[in-house]
Amino acid sequence: MDTPIELSKSPRKLGPSNFEVGPIAYGCWRFAGTDVATAQAKIETALACGMTLIDTADIYGVDGGGQFGDSEELLGDVFKTAPGLRERMVLATKGGIALGVPYNSTRAYLTSAVDASLKRLKIDTIDLYQIHRPDLLAPVAEVADALTSLRALGKIKEVGLSNQTCSQFRALQAHLDFPLVSQQPEFSAWHQEPLWDGTLDLSQELGLATLAWSPLGRGMLAVGKPDDGLQEVLCFENVMGVLKRLADREETSTANIALAFVLAHPANVIPIIGTQTIERIRESAQALDVRLTRRDWYDIVEARQGAPMP
Repeated sequence: MDTPIELSKSPRKLGPSNFEVGPIAYGCWRFAGTDVATAQAKIETALACGMTLIDTADIYGVDGGGQFGDSEELLGDVFKTAPGLRERMVLATKGGIALGVPYNSTRAYLTSAVDASLKRLKIDTIDLYQIHRPDLLAPVAEVADALTSLRALGKIKEVGLSNQTCSQFRALQAHLDFPLVSQQPEFSAWHQEPLWDGTLDLSQELGLATLAWSPLGRGMLAVGKPDDGLQEVLCFENVMGVLKRLADREETSTANIALAFVLAHPANVIPIIGTQTIERIRESAQALDVRLTRRDWYDIVEARQGAPMP
């Protein structure tokens, strides 16, 4: 018997922490490059839609043609203009990417990176600080020592990891006397690796929050067009065919079906949307109204895998 998957609109635990956040988060990867009023309107819209986790990073701004720190700087200007917004959110940022290096998670670098993020954001503490990508040269014990010190000083409250393997997660956790609360993998109807590589299993094992970046397949699942150079075009068309069929049935967009796919997984998955259009922020909140069945969900999996489940 096929059964519907209930998508709860209730707040979700940010892993083993005291924070609760909305089931969808708002991301600031493309946030920089506008005026403060426009930026403030996006944050206010996201919060009004229940997106109470706001995710940024110190490197955000570079990919948009700007400078390192631009996204944090603009968000800090929003807080300066409307300080009450800060208290309505759980604020997450990331560090550890050093332009041209490319990664640095040494004690000295992380300490300076957190101080710089706090200055740009114009705040005293970061709710969730995440190591953006693994620095293969940084001793795990040193990374742990830096994070422990930053937490003891009250500069960060909770810690998570982004784009790291299960073994890298466990290695760091073994050197900490407090629990990591989240991991941030790329996960979508197109990028399904976390289903198979143990990432989502680890979240369920340890009670983590899974913050899924690029839940719309880097935008492809929203526009229905593959990126230039994508070699798996036929596979992409198969995935989009399923998403379009379900979107027609549910009278919604393929983007919302894709978000519902991510939200349906039991690993406390919180998709981070990155749209910079206010209307799309509002529309994304409607993904929680989508009614997928188990068969629908596995249809999406099978379309991406190119074969039926065994």
